[in-house]
Amino acid sequence: MKRLRRRTLITLLLTAALAAGLIYFCVQLIQKGDNWVGFFGTTYYESGAIYDTNGVKLYDGATGEYAENQSTRIATLHLVGDRNFGTSLRSVLASRLTGYNPITGTTLGSHDVTLTIDASLNATAYAALGGHKGVVAVYDYTTGDVKCLVSAPSYDPNNPPSDINENSAYDGVYLNRFFSGTYPPGSTFKLVTTAAAIEKKSDLDSFRYTCTGSLQIGDDVITCPYAHGQDMDINQCLASSCNGAYATLALELGGDVLEKYMDQAGLLDSLAVCDIPTAKGSFEAADDGSAYLGWSGVGQYKDLVNPCSMLAFVGGIANRGVAVVPQVVEKETLSGSSVPAALPSGTDTYKIYSAETCARLKEMMRNNVVSQYGQAQFGDLAVCAKSGTAEVGGGNQPHAWFVGFIDDPDHPLAFVVLVENGGSGASVAGSVAAKVLAQATAGG
Repeated sequence: MKRLRRRTLITLLLTAALAAGLIYFCVQLIQKGDNWVGFFGTTYYESGAIYDTNGVKLYDGATGEYAENQSTRIATLHLVGDRNFGTSLRSVLASRLTGYNPITGTTLGSHDVTLTIDASLNATAYAALGGHKGVVAVYDYTTGDVKCLVSAPSYDPNNPPSDINENSAYDGVYLNRFFSGTYPPGSTFKLVTTAAAIEKKSDLDSFRYTCTGSLQIGDDVITCPYAHGQDMDINQCLASSCNGAYATLALELGGDVLEKYMDQAGLLDSLAVCDIPTAKGSFEAADDGSAYLGWSGVGQYKDLVNPCSMLAFVGGIANRGVAVVPQVVEKETLSGSSVPAALPSGTDTYKIYSAETCARLKEMMRNNVVSQYGQAQFGDLAVCAKSGTAEVGGGNQPHAWFVGFIDDPDHPLAFVVLVENGGSGASVAGSVAAKVLAQATAGG
């Protein structure tokens, strides 16, 4: 009898263990089944295809083939991805490409994903960088649809370079700089300082500054490339990008205020673009009255920003203070058909500054182009912009920035161009922006 009880107890324990194991497996299947199916090396991995907005096939999961055109493959690699990219659509959309769901598994077939980007525009942007490392991105600041997203350097996934790990030309090649990079913003940060001054300095309209080429702060000196002129108002100070004037404003506003306005701009936060998290920016409030605080007000010192967040920020200025989070997926369909396979994602937005503040920033950025950068290179486009030449030290050329938007309801496009060690922001990065915007608005 005792033996029977012992056997019964063992059987019950084994049954309980089996039930617990089965429950655990089912929970894991529900939570992680999409990852199992989408894992590299599985039979089901990525059986769907990725297309650009014009129907150009960028990647076919069933065959493993990329776009036919080499320049397209290179210019879209960071977004489409291969096995070396974690922040790519092949990685983050793996379960969607397989068409997996917890109830039916993969029995309903794979899914195709159509992106918002124009592959031809990407190719133009990559070529415009001229071999420099950097970022070019353009998006619709009313919908969030990304039209162009390029990170350089890149390579042809059909023929990866044999010296990719030794050749310095490919340094950081596996990093999507748009999502994961952070950089000193240089004078593009003056948009943040200007916003703070608009809202916190009641006598801003009477502000005047005479630039001699340098500003002494204690034992330190804030320098400008040359003497910008006498009795400049705030519009002239922004257009000429006078470091002395903006260091003066920074000292008056204080580090806590600048940090608050950088935070309001969304430049300290991480965005989520198709489940890809962007890098956070950073700001360190230097001691009040110090030259370090002055330099932070002009976008140097320890200021760092992410290109994607910068794109959303300038888009928010264009969109009356409402920043739209970029998105790259246009639609998802059953493979080989136009039948929708998923509901379209909604627009994700956040508030930056007041509509009135953004309207004034828009006017000032338009003045920058007309009075300083030159309207001719942008044709008839009402471009509003701010350049940046961010010093990086070590004897290296500064990073060149050019950010802004087109103030036109027919072409609601914001842009960010970053050319690493490119030199002058207005001339180098500005010329890249001009080429890309010309194509992006052609025929429209």
